[in-house]
This record gives sequence, structure tokens and C-alpha cells, in this order.
Amino acid sequence: MQPFLTIAEAETAEGAKLTLHRRGEEFFLRVNGQALMGTNAPESERMLAELGCEGLRGKRGVRVLIGGLGFGFTLRAVLELLGEDGLVEVAELLPEVVAWNREYLAEVNGGLVDDRRVRIVLGDVYDLMVKGEEERYDAILLDVDNGPVAMVEEGNGRLYEAGGLAMIGRVLKPGGCVAFWSASGDQAFVRRLVKAGFQVRVEAVRAYAQAKRKVHTIFLGRRK
Repeated sequence: MQPFLTIAEAETAEGAKLTLHRRGEEFFLRVNGQALMGTNAPESERMLAELGCEGLRGKRGVRVLIGGLGFGFTLRAVLELLGEDGLVEVAELLPEVVAWNREYLAEVNGGLVDDRRVRIVLGDVYDLMVKGEEERYDAILLDVDNGPVAMVEEGNGRLYEAGGLAMIGRVLKPGGCVAFWSASGDQAFVRRLVKAGFQVRVEAVRAYAQAKRKVHTIFLGRRK
């Protein structure tokens, strides 16, 4: 069996330990020893982009915000459907994650961070939305933490509360869509989305394309 190697480490502002691992050709990200993501299971990250950006293929001047770079599978899926005049802003809290994509994951999706249609913003996606102008995104794709139940940073929870949802609604264009990745379902979160005025849809998705079970969840909220 191939060894499970730790190749890089970083620490969040709240003290959580993020570790990057490699086994053979696959990479894995853990937080405080718990599995967060792996290159062997990219399907749900890809579906986050496909579901959140439905109807945008072929449109001109599309602007998409991604919260959380991860291993770049969501970014790759968005770039595949955007035109040459599209723009993708990627908010990533940890500069180490961006550096790891360039250094260790260059052959996975790392080269995409330097695509001319991509703007990497180091910082909290919540703060980025607060500081910008209203009605500027066609789609917002949030792969932040583990979903509504925060695992990495407690502060991530504000995106899923009433104030955060109201703010997301303001920065979406009319008819725009926000998509949230989650490790599990959450009916309380669905109710908050509805109360915030979104047209809500919930999709169960596979972790990898050949999986028999759909274990992850994408929450979709479309601005009316």
C-alpha cells in the first residue's frame, strides 16, 4: 500500500490545523485530522458549479463568485461554461491553499488560478460581498467549511444565517442563483433560505461519478 504522506500544513485564524496529504497520485485535505476533501472525489464540487450556473452557458459578461478554492474542481467547471469575457472571483481565506494549488496541484487544477478570467481574492468571502456593489453576480457558489454546520471556522456560520442570506440576495443579480455545498441535508437551513425570499431547490449529489449513493447536498437559492 502506498504511504499517506503529509506534505504541507497551515493554521487558520481561529487555530484550526489544515493539512495537505498525498497518497500516490491523489491529494487530500484535512482539518484537525478530519477529512475535508480529496481529489479522488470531485463530483460534488463540479456539480456545485453546474447546478449553480444553470442557464449561464453562452451568455456574455457573466460574473461568478466562488467562496473557497479547495482543489479547484468548482473553478474548473465554471471556466468550462463561461465565455471569454466572463469573470470568476475566487475568495480564499488561506493564502497557503492558493500556494498549494500552484505548487503541489499544478497538474490537477492549479494552473487555473492564473487564468486571465480568474481573480483570486485573499480573504473572507463574506467580507468581499459586504464591501462590493449590489446586484453584481450572476451566480455565487459557496463551498465554505462543511456546510451550514461549521467545522473549520466558527465565523463561517454567518453565511448561513438570516443576515448573511439577506446580504447574498443583495449582491445577486435579479434571477441570479446562490449554491451552497454541504456534507449533509439541513431542513432548518432550507427554511431560512425560504424565509429570506429565495426560490429554493435541494439536490443530493454523488461524491464521485461512479458512486452508488448520493451523500452530499447542494442547496440552491434563486433570487426572485
